[in-house]
Amino acid sequence: MTSTVDPFNLPQRTASNDTEIDREALARLLIEIARNVDPDYRAQFEAVPTADPRMETLRQLLVSREISELSRVTHLLDEPEQLAAAVGDVLPSAAGRAPYAQLGEALAPAVERAVQRSIQKSPRTLTDILYPVFLPAIRKSIGEKIDQTFQSLNETLRHIFTWHGLKWRLEAWRTGASFSAVVLKHSLVYRVEHAFLIHRNSGLLIAHVTAHNATSEDPQLISSMLSAIQDFVKDSFNEKEQSGLDTIRFGELRLWSEVGPFATLVSVIRGNPPEELHEIVRDVLLRIHEESSQALEQFDGDGSQLASVEAQLQTCVELKQEESNDGFPWLVAAVALLLLTLAGGWYFLSWQSAQRWQAYVSRWQAYVSRVEAQPGIIVAEQQVRDGQFYIAGLRDPLAVDPQSLLSGTGVDPAGVHSQWQFYQSLEPEFVLKRLTASLAPPDSVRLSIVDGRIVAEGEAPDTWISRARAAAQQLSAGGPVFDISGVRDVSPQVREAERWHAYVSRLETQPGIIVADQKISDGQFYIAGLRDPLGADPQSLLSGTEVDPARVHAQWQFYQSLEPEFVLKRLTASLYPPDTVRLSIVDDRIVAEGEAPDTWIDRARAAARQLSAGGPEFDISKVRDVSPEARAAEHWQYYVSRLEAQSGIIVAQQSARADISTFPA
Repeated sequence: MTSTVDPFNLPQRTASNDTEIDREALARLLIEIARNVDPDYRAQFEAVPTADPRMETLRQLLVSREISELSRVTHLLDEPEQLAAAVGDVLPSAAGRAPYAQLGEALAPAVERAVQRSIQKSPRTLTDILYPVFLPAIRKSIGEKIDQTFQSLNETLRHIFTWHGLKWRLEAWRTGASFSAVVLKHSLVYRVEHAFLIHRNSGLLIAHVTAHNATSEDPQLISSMLSAIQDFVKDSFNEKEQSGLDTIRFGELRLWSEVGPFATLVSVIRGNPPEELHEIVRDVLLRIHEESSQALEQFDGDGSQLASVEAQLQTCVELKQEESNDGFPWLVAAVALLLLTLAGGWYFLSWQSAQRWQAYVSRWQAYVSRVEAQPGIIVAEQQVRDGQFYIAGLRDPLAVDPQSLLSGTGVDPAGVHSQWQFYQSLEPEFVLKRLTASLAPPDSVRLSIVDGRIVAEGEAPDTWISRARAAAQQLSAGGPVFDISGVRDVSPQVREAERWHAYVSRLETQPGIIVADQKISDGQFYIAGLRDPLGADPQSLLSGTEVDPARVHAQWQFYQSLEPEFVLKRLTASLYPPDTVRLSIVDDRIVAEGEAPDTWIDRARAAARQLSAGGPEFDISKVRDVSPEARAAEHWQYYVSRLEAQSGIIVAQQSARADISTFPA
């Protein structure tokens, strides 16, 4: 077979949206087909052409429909709004066909997150939704709990002082149950005789179970009657749809009604049932709805799908509590009373003996506490064994004797066995006693305890102070510190040294005196330094110090002090200020104030420039020049200031020369 059509002359057609097609692979495939169809083209197509319009045309002829569908699907996936619209068209039908279990598991996380988000955003919205549902249930539960409490209280008060009450209290003690529970057990006698399960909407009877030996009429008639009564109450008193008839009482019969979503469970009870029975009946109704919810919702009078309901109702009619007819066990009561009497006597004697022994042990514990509180005594062990008391520990010989503390405690010393080991206590009072005994301080020294330290105060010779320092260094670690810094050395040499240092300290505080060196050698006193001639005489300061002037060797070099008071004295002596000028020290500066002629002011300025660096400044800015030329210049400046203040006059230049003032205007 030979092809007569030139593949390169086929009309060109460009495919759209075919980016997912492997063009090179398709071209290879078509070339291979062409080779098999026409062997003459084998040599011409040894390599794949880069762009062959005929191959493109062939591809369009073969897979054009698939390319178009693929392009449409790709475009749909790339557009979120179109994809959402397409999914929304099929989502309801897909959800309706999906199995309930799988759909619930798939939607549960999303619904939980949506509800959680809604609660976080607006909790009140969910509260408003659940309020009509939860409020009646909560109100009914609280009412039942209150009724149960009052029922238990009433029955307990009725029998608390009766013979049955005593018997039931003994039973409660024996069984470990509460007295009120035992009272309700014997006083509340009841039996559930009938259980009716009635459809809530239609009022049809779904199931009915009767207890053994219970008499009743037609169950359908009773069911219709109950529904009619309930509808009558709702219509007559305009009650809400959610509420229902709870209890009907006629003699010994009670009708308890529990309302569910699709059915109502009515129990006919004979006797006095406990309020706890509401919970049991309600649990039965809840189990029925859990097991047959769909069948109850779709009930139309055919109960074939609800055959298992009767088994649940059977548990209701089995509920009962019968009165016990057992006679009173007089023999058991007599034996029990005898045993109780013997046990009570033995218990009383044991209790009395234990009380006496406990009081005796309490006195022993009080004695041990008293011993432990004593300084210098450490109780390491104490115990009571076989009616004897044992105590052991450590005791300082200076501490009180523990045996002497037994007097007045009521503890027999013959029954106390003590074992004490001697040790040296580091408590301050014992260390003080030992220091006082070993140092024998003179009457001028007083030893005392201050803030846990032993402090020595007073006067003593240097020999005693040396012994005290040695004793302080030998004290045990962990004990109090021995402070002897408050003891003054009263030896002659120390006294002279103290007087000399007091004299030197007085010199160092004098202005214009600088002490460079001072010492005591071989009973002689030496001092050297600098002294301003205007300062105090160091020799005159020796009077009253009790230092012998003949033993004082002083060497002073004169210098000029830069302290303000000395500089002021020198300026006053050199400048001879007139009476109109006052020199004073202000903030470590020497300030001149007043009036003076210009000659004195010039000398003062020269003196200020000649002052030594580091000393106070000499400020003469507050001295007013009172020479005639200065006065004339002041008058001239005053006149110029008045001219400048006048409107229409501008002073461009003014000067004063040789008593002639000119000013161009």
